Amino acid sequence: MNCEVCQLKELEVESFEIREVLRCILHTIVFHRALGLIRPKDIDLELFEITYVQCGEIEVEKKIDEKIEQFVNWIEKHPNKKSQICLSFYEVKSKQPSWFTNKIERLYWEQWYINLNVLQPAKPPVGKSHHSKLVMDPGEASEERSSRRTLLEQSLQEVLFQIIKFVNEKKDHVPPINDGVIYCPFEITIPSSSDSAFGMDMFKRILHSGHPSMLG
Repeated sequence: MNCEVCQLKELEVESFEIREVLRCILHTIVFHRALGLIRPKDIDLELFEITYVQCGEIEVEKKIDEKIEQFVNWIEKHPNKKSQICLSFYEVKSKQPSWFTNKIERLYWEQWYINLNVLQPAKPPVGKSHHSKLVMDPGEASEERSSRRTLLEQSLQEVLFQIIKFVNEKKDHVPPINDGVIYCPFEITIPSSSDSAFGMDMFKRILHSGHPSMLG
């Protein structure tokens, strides 16, 4: 099976922006791969002038929110690091039962990589008095944050357009789905506790499966 991969544009975010940005991106992807009778729900972001659509499925919302919270916790323990989240769609295939395994096999047909650079809030220089030229003026700090927020909003819009363009152009690899299925089975992978664990986990999965479309 062909596994299509989409690397989304990297976004620079602050910690308090992570939840809204990830909800917007993850729900947009899942919505555009929804196949059954869904109840679309428009969501207005609080931090940005952007509206996105959810499937309206409680299970999807719960699954996405749980992974986002896990990611936020990871970021708190690993500040100043670029990070990547992988959303994978798959088919479930049962391997032939044998005396040593009854393992369920996942055949991955599409993977989305969300790339974030989480910025740390700027801190005033240590040991500098209020007379120092290095101390940032409050108005200047506010203007800089507003400018950065505008750039992030534009970049997030670009990512949403990137998603829509990809789903419209890449259709041949999408497997037939059984009747009654509302959305495609998916999983979300976040970085592990160690710095290199995420990459190693993906590498091990390829080694075990022998092919990117068969990540286990």
